[in-house]
Amino acid sequence: MATPHIEAENGDFAPAVIMPGDPKRAERIAHLILDEPRQVNSVRGMLGFTGTYQGQPLSVMGSGMGQPSIAIYATELFQFYGVERIIRVGTCGGISPKVSVGDTIVAMGAHTNSNFNDHRIPQVAFSALASYPLLSAAVSAAPEDLRLHVGAIFSSDAFYRVVPGQLEALAQYDVLGVEMETAALYGIAAELGKQALTVLTVSDHLLDHSGDMTAEERETKFQGALTLAAAAALS
Repeated sequence: MATPHIEAENGDFAPAVIMPGDPKRAERIAHLILDEPRQVNSVRGMLGFTGTYQGQPLSVMGSGMGQPSIAIYATELFQFYGVERIIRVGTCGGISPKVSVGDTIVAMGAHTNSNFNDHRIPQVAFSALASYPLLSAAVSAAPEDLRLHVGAIFSSDAFYRVVPGQLEALAQYDVLGVEMETAALYGIAAELGKQALTVLTVSDHLLDHSGDMTAEERETKFQGALTLAAAAALS
């Protein structure tokens, strides 16, 4: 049964979906790790694929940028296509001085300046947290030479807005990096009784701009994060 944003039929998606933001990155990931990938969605150019990975069914689909976009796709996948686990894999800007460009981050939780989750529990500030089984599986799969960090990130509603003192305060509270989707993904998974995790590659550092990745490197140097995401997907 198609939805307003996904043309796939029932059974076209695996129980686990790896979800980068960029649909073209989803296509690259699908052809990189899936056996016999087949395209199951192209509505609005948001490409989705299903195949097998290590003998188990697995899907890959783009989410677009920002919390409203990932919220649409995650909700439809969870509610209408039998998806149980979504693992976001993408890039982020580093914040903590502990983090360097090229490192991998597993997001245990996500602070946000969005009001997306404000309505969830009356008079309660909702905590957007990863699903522990997925987090544990991802961390357990990390090779010894992977520079891995596990902790909180910041899901921002704006890419270009600069709030004086905000980055420095986030760094003081040991927030590892900033991206734009995870708080909404974790909120939707909690609401619907599903599982979600975000694994990120640090592509630049917002407080130390030396050594930022090039556009080409952003598209190719995510193998460490992808390995952990695939392990979580199959857990």
